[in-house]
Amino acid sequence: MSYTCFDVELLDKVAHIHMTRPERANSMIPEFWHELPTIVDELSEGSDARVVVLSAEGRHFCSGMDLTVFAGDSDVGSTSDSGFPSRQRAGFRATAKKLQRTFSCLEESRLPVLSAVQGACMGGGIDMISATDLRYATADAFFCIHEINIAMTADVGTLQRMPKLVPEGIVRELAYTGRRMDAEEAKSIGFVNEVYPDHGAMLDGVMDVAESIAAKSPMAIWGTKQTMNYSRDHSVADGLDYIATWNAAMFDSDDMAEAFRAELDKRDAEFPDHRPINKGL
Repeated sequence: MSYTCFDVELLDKVAHIHMTRPERANSMIPEFWHELPTIVDELSEGSDARVVVLSAEGRHFCSGMDLTVFAGDSDVGSTSDSGFPSRQRAGFRATAKKLQRTFSCLEESRLPVLSAVQGACMGGGIDMISATDLRYATADAFFCIHEINIAMTADVGTLQRMPKLVPEGIVRELAYTGRRMDAEEAKSIGFVNEVYPDHGAMLDGVMDVAESIAAKSPMAIWGTKQTMNYSRDHSVADGLDYIATWNAAMFDSDDMAEAFRAELDKRDAEFPDHRPINKGL
């Protein structure tokens, strides 16, 4: 399938999603908000991929939301009940919920998602990468919660997810001031995992991490992601209860046996892929 904003490649169980509008700094036009969840959901529900890498072409990773999202003729951004302010407000809220789902799909996917950032990552770009599992950057990357600079409160995930990743005071400063945070600062506070000298080196490094993850048991990786996401939002006691229930239902003893056999045989383990999710049931 062809997309307006993305290309998708699949190699050795790693799905690579490229943003492909470098001439517009990969701004998020209306098609973006439909296409990304379609791609991610299909990969998550299928059996071909075990890891997703999200990157962008061009000088900048993402300049944030394109103003056409709010155009009256956009299916995503329509709030055109003119003459009825309350209906316009309800339409704005409905639009925000749709946009939130575009990034929540990254968090909800049973596949780990790794983001690779170069140049600018602004506004909606931070909403997006905050929903990914791991973040990597080039030395020239910078991050900006830009919404405050246009008299808006960020509403698609940054203010909810970023404080779970780095100290809240830092997020508040970035969100209140709209200043740029460079790659080294982002690494020092734990927002990005590693900084690379250039785009090529970053993609090589991120692909190495992705391939390492893809070599593990897909079921164990899924359980790890689910458990960590749940534990982040609940008490320690609730998290412990959750993993006990998860393993009771989902633990794959065949995968563990294969891991032990591979170690004894001094070879790489070979695990079965995810079973496709049948949406018709």
